[in-house]
Amino acid sequence: MGARLRVFLSPEEDRTLFELRTATTVPQRVKDRAEVVRLSHQGMYVEKIAAFFKWNIRTVRETLHRWQAQGLGGLWDAPHRGAQRRWQPEDMEYLESCLRDEHRTYNSHQLAEKLKTERNVTLSADHLRQILPKRG
Repeated sequence: MGARLRVFLSPEEDRTLFELRTATTVPQRVKDRAEVVRLSHQGMYVEKIAAFFKWNIRTVRETLHRWQAQGLGGLWDAPHRGAQRRWQPEDMEYLESCLRDEHRTYNSHQLAEKLKTERNVTLSADHLRQILPKRG
């Protein structure tokens, strides 16, 4: 068993983490991290917390260390690597409405051109063919 790691919270921090845990707009991973911090504050050992969440002990320790170093901001994920998406959901909704309302058919090249001219969004026809089926 490693060294004892425990977090101590003020009543305001505990209340904030509880409210965060029950919020509906917060990702589940953030809710779980908030509960990990609360359980540590209540005196639960890292090993027991890891068993409860079915996490690795190292993951629990990293969560607690991030809380100690960054506070509330440490519960959220860091921005992901890679290129940012060049289109917005509204762009795909626009295409879907065009396909639904207009009395003609489009191929993927025509849809890509329509996006480029009317919405100033540059997507390849291949990429567009991947996106549209995922949206149903």
